[in-house]
Amino acid sequence: MITTRILTGEAVAGALDDLARLRIAVFRDWPYLYDGDRAYEREYLKAYTAPGAVVVAALDGNRIVGAATGAPMEDHAEDFAAAFADRPERLEDIFYCAESVLLPEYRGHGLGHAFFDGREEQARSLGRRYSAFCSVIRPADHPARPADYRPLDGFWRKRGYEPLPGVIASFHWRDLGDAEETTKQLQFWMKPL
Repeated sequence: MITTRILTGEAVAGALDDLARLRIAVFRDWPYLYDGDRAYEREYLKAYTAPGAVVVAALDGNRIVGAATGAPMEDHAEDFAAAFADRPERLEDIFYCAESVLLPEYRGHGLGHAFFDGREEQARSLGRRYSAFCSVIRPADHPARPADYRPLDGFWRKRGYEPLPGVIASFHWRDLGDAEETTKQLQFWMKPL
C-alpha cells in the first residue's frame, strides 16, 4: 500500500539521499533528459529543510517512490524574479510547487493529486494567495520525445492551474549525452488559492 507523508525540516534532511536518487532516476526521462549528479542534488534539496518548505513523499513501505517539493516563492527569487517582473502578484504571495517526481510503476494511482494537495495545504497555512509551478518547454518534434508521451496540461488545468502568458524562466542543465549544460525554458502555471 502506498502512503504519503509530509516532510519538513529535519525529516527532509534525513531523506536527502533517497530524494536525490529519486530525482536523478525520474528526471532522466522525457521531457527533462537531465544528466543528474548526486552531490548537486543533495545540496539543491537542502533548500527544502528551510522554514515554510515542504516535501510530500510517497512511500511504498519505507521506500520513497515519489516526492513533490514546495517552498515560498521568495526563497527562489534569484531564479524567478525576472520571470515575474511584469506580473502584479508579489513573490511573497506565491507558493512555488517545485518538482514532482514519481517512479513510473506508481503513476496513475492519484499520487499527483496528493502531491498538489499537500503543497497547496502548506501554501494556505503560510497565508499564500497563489500556487505556481513551471514545466519544461521542449519542441514537439524533439528526437527524444516518446511517441506515446502525454503532456500533463489536462491534469494541471483540472487542478485549476493555467499557463501565465510570457512568464518563462530559464535554467541550465546538461541533457543526457551532452558534454555541456544548455539553457532550457520553463513555462509558469499558476492558480489562486
